[in-house]
Amino acid sequence: MVDNFEHEFFGIGIQNGKTPENLGALWRSAQNLGASFIFTIGNRYAKQASDTHHAVKAMPYFHYDTFDDFYAHLPKGARLVGVEMAEKAVALESFEHPRRCVYLLGAEDHGLSKKAQEKSHHLVQFKSEKSLNVAIAGSIVMYDRQLPKSRQ
Repeated sequence: MVDNFEHEFFGIGIQNGKTPENLGALWRSAQNLGASFIFTIGNRYAKQASDTHHAVKAMPYFHYDTFDDFYAHLPKGARLVGVEMAEKAVALESFEHPRRCVYLLGAEDHGLSKKAQEKSHHLVQFKSEKSLNVAIAGSIVMYDRQLPKSRQ
């Protein structure tokens, strides 16, 4: 019998993250919730006290100077899932996560760039009156991925 998760992977990262502490917290969640890799676009990761599990040393970390560079290097067959409070975003609660995907979160103050939103294969959001801390938002998305739902 073939394991349904055998050919699945996901990565998660931030475009122009503003608060270094949030990166460390997101990396720690990524490591605990099964991410295959982590990344930044724009602002680089610097060692953070909040990355208590040293996730950046335990899993592949990639940095891209621009969104275009990142987009050109998406893993083959992976779908880009933007996490953004946007009119055309679907509810995370009913979203069927792709088997192979890359989750992209935006900066706390500006969200995802217009280009990132346009290039995303999917945009998701969850019930929240206001935007959440980026590390918390990313953790919620990764947790939701683990729930018993179907995969695309």
